Amino acid sequence: MMEWLQQLHSADGISNMIAWGGLIIVVGIVYAETGLLVGFFLPGDSLLITAGVLANPQNPHAVFEVGMLSLNIALVLAAAIGDQTGYWLGHRAGAGIWNKKDGRFFKQKHLLAAQAFYAKYGNASVIAAKYVPIVRTFVPFVAGIARMPYRRFALWSFMGAILWITSLLWIGYFLGQTPLANRLDKLLVLVVFVSILPILVGGLKSYRGKKSRTVLN
Repeated sequence: MMEWLQQLHSADGISNMIAWGGLIIVVGIVYAETGLLVGFFLPGDSLLITAGVLANPQNPHAVFEVGMLSLNIALVLAAAIGDQTGYWLGHRAGAGIWNKKDGRFFKQKHLLAAQAFYAKYGNASVIAAKYVPIVRTFVPFVAGIARMPYRRFALWSFMGAILWITSLLWIGYFLGQTPLANRLDKLLVLVVFVSILPILVGGLKSYRGKKSRTVLN
């Protein structure tokens, strides 16, 4: 299982997956990661950058038959529709979800992390979460549980989808015609590190806060 997950998040693994499934597989992954709770383990940022690299016709490994604009629009729609799915799943589940026990794919800690993120950033969390792995899967769900007004959620969700997809996809596209495209494995490691940095910083602050309270008591 771990070996499969490592391959799923590696440059070669993502490239092979895109070469095999093309647009359909990329759209499916973006939708699942943003809309289905079981999609939290799927590659997001690294997938988009790799897709951008492979969408550049000047890259020798280019695989997409559709143009960059069509790819961009398709993935924005996949992310936005995924968000709506997550929102309505949360809206339907309601507060009772907090009593659900952990399973193979459902972990309360992920839901709690998304709740804390949503509580801290409010409406902007719908956009900011797009750049944070795992959290981006659960924030729409938490917004649904919290009964965030749907029109407001939809607006912020669509803005977040445009920013997230467009920024990373085009970064990959421009890298696709440079020597850096040949060092994609190291680039993706950097991208993953930067994307989980907010989680690491938040965890460190929480640990320091608990430690300080322990000392005072």
